[in-house]
Order: sequence, then C-alpha cells, then structure tokens
Amino acid sequence: MLTARQELILCKVVEGYLLEGQPVASRAIAADPELACRASTVRHELALLEEQGLLAHPHTSSGRVPTDAGQRYVVDRMLASGKGLVAAPRLDLSLTRQEVEEAMRATTETLSQVTDLLAVVSAPSASTATIRHVEVLAVQPRVVVAVVITSTGEVARVFATFDEQVDAGLVAWAGEYLNERLVGLGLGARMLHQRLADPTLPAQERAFLNRLAPAFGELASESEHVLYLDGTARLFSDAHLRDVGQINELMELLERRVALLDVLRTALSEPGVYVRIGQENEIPAMRSLAMVATSYGVAQRRLGIVSVIGPVRMNYAYAIPAVQEVAHELSRFVEETYAES
Repeated sequence: MLTARQELILCKVVEGYLLEGQPVASRAIAADPELACRASTVRHELALLEEQGLLAHPHTSSGRVPTDAGQRYVVDRMLASGKGLVAAPRLDLSLTRQEVEEAMRATTETLSQVTDLLAVVSAPSASTATIRHVEVLAVQPRVVVAVVITSTGEVARVFATFDEQVDAGLVAWAGEYLNERLVGLGLGARMLHQRLADPTLPAQERAFLNRLAPAFGELASESEHVLYLDGTARLFSDAHLRDVGQINELMELLERRVALLDVLRTALSEPGVYVRIGQENEIPAMRSLAMVATSYGVAQRRLGIVSVIGPVRMNYAYAIPAVQEVAHELSRFVEETYAES
C-alpha cells in the first residue's frame, strides 16, 4: 500500500513521462505546487517507489520512469475512483445506422483518430445473429438463387443449378417455408438445421432445401471471426517499435489474427475495462505494448470488443473513457439493429 504522498508522486512521474517521453527528474516533481515537501523528501519517496518496482532509474544521472507495474497502479487507481479520467468525445453513428458492417468500420476509424492509436473492434459472432429474411428466386429456368439476410445486416447468397426446369410453385413454397420457419432463429441454433432437413417434408421439397442450405453455412463461417482494424501505421511510427524483430512479430500477429482473437475473447469474458500493460500481455509480440478494451452488446449479452493498442506510454486517462464511450454508442446501435429483427 502506498501513502497518499507516494501515490501523488507516482502519478506525477507517470504524467510527466506521458507528456515528454523522457525520465522525470526529482527537482521537477519537487517544484510542483501540489507537493508541500522538500526535494530531499521527494528523492526519498522516489527511492522507495523504485524499491517497490513501480519506478525505474534508467541511468545514474537521469530521472525516473514508470515501470509496467507503476503504470498498472495508476490505471487501477483511475478505474477504481474515476479520478483523472478525461471526458470522452461524444460519438455519433447515426450516419451508419443501416448496416452493422458500416458501423464497425466507422467506429474503428473514429476511435483510432481520436486516440491516435491502433483501434481493433470485433464484430458480433454469427452465432449471435438471427435470420431476418430469406428470398428464393428463379433467375433462369434451371437456376435458383437463395438470399439470406441476418439481423446484423450480413448477406449471403447461393446459386443452385438443376438438371431440369425448376417448378415455379416449388420456388414460391421454399420462400414461404424458409421465412415462416427460420426467421428469428440464430445461425448457430440447432433448430435451424433441423428445419432445413425436416424428415417430415416430402423428398422433393427436402432435396430442394438441401441445395439452398449452403447459404446459411456460408454466413456462419464468414462472420464468425471478423475484426476491423484502423491505425496500424501509428504503431510502427512510435519510438517503442524500432526493433525489426518485434515489428515482424507484430505484423504476423495482425496478419494472422488468430492470437489477437484469443486476446479479444479473454477481454470479452472479463467484466469492466480490460487493461494489459507491457509484460502483462501473454503474447510476446505485444509485450512492449499496452491494450485497453471493453465489451459492447445488448441486455446481458456481450457481442464483441472495442479496443485500442499502443505503446506502454499510453494516455490511459484518455484512452479508457474513449473506449468506453465507443462501446456505449456501439451497444446502442446494435440494440436498435437487433430490435428490428
């Protein structure tokens, strides 16, 4: 446990380091009017904070810099009390109310711009989407197309070519049946597959539906792991990413995305704001970086993650409220979208 004075001094070091990117000298802290103590007292407290692993002393003649643990202490303090957090900018997604994909892209781009960090937003899993509408049309005498639209705006279509001319009555029946029996069901619902392969249906109708079923499987596979990223160049322009090996590791992480998806799943399972600083990250490529994330969704369902990734010397007081505000706005948006289905 730190004393009130030690907490204040630690916060001053973090603030100074975030502002200048350089070690903070004891004389600069002692000159702060909020600290009513002598310079010798400040040096003593800095030494104690260093002993506890919250500060580091890069060179004998330099000042102090916060360690990952020091940054973590200040972030936890802000999250617990709310003090020090900067008011987040209001975000409006009204221009992209038509489709979730457009909203995701706009959200990611806006978050990256206002924080000057890499923004990563995960789309709702296909298993959380429901079927909104199914259209079955004969585009040629022997060719039928099935179009499936979900509650999140995802669209899939499949063309089926038959050996003989397709009966118009069968096409009309399929459209009516699929809308009557499938609308409102989730793409991952077992009932969906049961109704597509209903054994009580006549053989001709069941075979016809079987040719259209791939459209539903396509939606499930394509929408399961969709990530939206913006601001990648900002990471590589930062002084913390000058090591070529580290840059290559991070590029591989962003290109393959599998490990990044695992991180987001972990964040999705945790309540509140998820913060990982430097060495707290399990992925080696992220151990000189920091991540701030939180979930968005409807009612008691978490649908996805809003996050920013940047240097450990991140402005957490601004990044945390910005991520929270984006998640709040995205939750409002998807709630309206899901309510329409």
